[in-house]
Amino acid sequence: MTFDFDFDQLYRPVALAFGVTPGRARVDVEDGRLVARFGFWTVATDLANVAGTEISGPYRTLTTIGPAHLSLVDRGLTFATNPRQGLCIRFHEPVGGLEPTGLLRHPGLTVTVADVEGLAAALAGGA
Repeated sequence: MTFDFDFDQLYRPVALAFGVTPGRARVDVEDGRLVARFGFWTVATDLANVAGTEISGPYRTLTTIGPAHLSLVDRGLTFATNPRQGLCIRFHEPVGGLEPTGLLRHPGLTVTVADVEGLAAALAGGA
């Protein structure tokens, strides 16, 4: 299953500057894997590594607009295309995604897909 990001008009031009477009931003859940793509950034892990999800939002525009964002509080990663709503995905084992070596690991990923409930259900069902 593929889940497209929900792009806010304000976010589009800023996201484009970082290579994030509707064609390069999606979350795929299939064959026992979760793969989230956001322009130049990718998070990939087995579905067995998903510990849980939580619908969250709204978010502050200044902390979500543009490229992938790292939380300095908990090292969580955010792929955001709107300030309204997203899905926070928690992992049993932290995953790479922000930098190419994978040394920086993230215990969670927030994605602002259009169908947050559908993504949550797909992850809960181990699609």
